[in-house]
Amino acid sequence: MKATSKGVEDLVETATAAAKCHKCGCFQDTVSTLEQTKLSSEVAKTLERARATFKPREYDCLGCKVCWPADALNAASELVELPAGAGCPTEELVRRDGWPPYPGEYQVLRFAAPVAICTLHSRELVDGIAKAAPEGVSVVGALQTENLGIERIIENVVSNPHIRVLILCGEDTPGRVGHFPGQSLQALVEEGLDNRGRIVGAKGKRPLLRNVTAELVERFCAQVSIVDCRGEQRIDEIGRVAVDAASSAPGPMERELPVERSVRIVPARSPGRLVLDPAGYVVVLPDTRRRLLVAEHYENSGVLRSVIEGTEAVNVMSTLLQEGLVTRLDHAAYLGRELALAERALNEGTSYVQDQAPEQVSDAESCGCTSACGDER
Repeated sequence: MKATSKGVEDLVETATAAAKCHKCGCFQDTVSTLEQTKLSSEVAKTLERARATFKPREYDCLGCKVCWPADALNAASELVELPAGAGCPTEELVRRDGWPPYPGEYQVLRFAAPVAICTLHSRELVDGIAKAAPEGVSVVGALQTENLGIERIIENVVSNPHIRVLILCGEDTPGRVGHFPGQSLQALVEEGLDNRGRIVGAKGKRPLLRNVTAELVERFCAQVSIVDCRGEQRIDEIGRVAVDAASSAPGPMERELPVERSVRIVPARSPGRLVLDPAGYVVVLPDTRRRLLVAEHYENSGVLRSVIEGTEAVNVMSTLLQEGLVTRLDHAAYLGRELALAERALNEGTSYVQDQAPEQVSDAESCGCTSACGDER
């Protein structure tokens, strides 16, 4: 149906009559936008009545199945040019340390994995996919809008060079809400932005990206390929697509990041010398007869003080920590490894000999002695 100024006016009047719209940023921004267009004189009285209903803003978008302000703005865009930046709010994002650098409705599974999954409006899919944890998936999240939401996806994806595939699934728009983030994302990768920052070919309400640079958008489009599964809501099928995509994905993007790296990659180092734990030392013994892991805790003088018994390494280690019998991180790391090896030997019926701890410091700073003491036995 062809858009008309009367149609725009009717939609604004319908929203004006709805109490939920009075506190909604979508309605308020639509009225403000229309006041700046050539339509303003034709619908002036309608806009005046609409503005009179404004109440303090409580939300930017309720995600209504039918969004009259969105429909009004879409219709108006067919009649006149809308001012740049008008419509849905596009506040500047606040970057944080770590990855992902921006918040959102997502769950992180693994940093060094090549696939990201976007469930669009289907928020309920996020937890299900995360629980299934398909191999090769880095992050799964929802997306409600084609401006702020896409900006956050761009920043979060580009800051992780391992992500090379973006799967779109779930519902792209509930009813006629006016937001088509999936179609807009695909259009962005295929067509890019125009000189006003608008996604070329996007059907969404306000597909305008104001808070990301052209360089960042270019990197995003070069880094990821889109797998379009919009409408698909079967978790097992989405997982299958993700596994297939991960198996054929290229390696991490090697071009220099156009943003500050959000995660430090630190090569593992040898622990060097182990400083004596003032709480004492622990002897690990698998008791094959009773099928138990035994951890004997000794004071550094050689006096046995406690015996911890359990069937799982994690429980024995946790108890040692809770009882204050291990107080140094390097000591805890060493014992965690030894308890895991002892548990494996116990389960497989193989022999276990406790490995010697890394060379211990035995100077006055550690225990006051002039010779080594309290070595793991």
